[in-house]
Amino acid sequence: MEEVSEILKKNGFAFKKKFGQNFIADPNLLEAIVRDAGIDKTTSVLEIGTGAGALTRALSKAANRVISYEIDRSLAPVLAETLAGCENTEVVFGDFMRADLSALESSLGPYAVCANLPYYVTTPVLLRFLEEAKLCQRVTVMVQEEVAARFSAKENTPDYGAITAAIAHRGSCRILRKVPRTMFYPRPNVDSAVVRIDFGGGFEVESERAFRETVKIAFLSRRKTLENNLMNALHIPRERAKELLALAGVKEGVRGETLSPASLGILSNILFENGIL
Repeated sequence: MEEVSEILKKNGFAFKKKFGQNFIADPNLLEAIVRDAGIDKTTSVLEIGTGAGALTRALSKAANRVISYEIDRSLAPVLAETLAGCENTEVVFGDFMRADLSALESSLGPYAVCANLPYYVTTPVLLRFLEEAKLCQRVTVMVQEEVAARFSAKENTPDYGAITAAIAHRGSCRILRKVPRTMFYPRPNVDSAVVRIDFGGGFEVESERAFRETVKIAFLSRRKTLENNLMNALHIPRERAKELLALAGVKEGVRGETLSPASLGILSNILFENGIL
């Protein structure tokens, strides 16, 4: 097959900044990402951001079935070439964030996500799987290096935040490899990393909604104590905030960023049980 860059040029494709289009074509890297994702002939794969189809083709060779979402319809003639012969692959032209995830899951059964995500949708897409997915087993994605650090951060570090806690609630996250900006076409302004999130092994909470709200409150103002954040967000007096924190086993004067994801889960249970959230 021709080089992806040549196929793009031949079809008169113009990169669109609004879609965050930075494609990978290196076959060794693509095969490594597929291996990182644990894809084999028993795996159904969901990809977000087909792009020029290079990763999609590598997934197609390894997987049982691939469904790939692409928002830019002008890539259709490019994909007709790059995905020729990929009989187990379906490209859906549309916005994944508007797709019916429940129906998708019914079609796929247990599945893995593997994608070179456009940077501008990284967090919303991941949150959708964390909050809505029932059958997703793992997510392996290329993201900005600084975002990868946030995904896998530990409590009480500068990178730790709401997304870290959301991931830890559902499973575990590892940075698998660093990818320099020179590996992309066109070249972005930042380096990237491949991260893998394995679902399962997290922790249970009594209310998913209460947990999300608790995490939001904890990181509402990083410089303020958790006690103050509770008072401001929930409009409760200081003594009530102190009482609730004590019930959750949280020491006085701590900031939200010092609590582990599991501790935030315990606090959310206390707030839920006491009718606060």
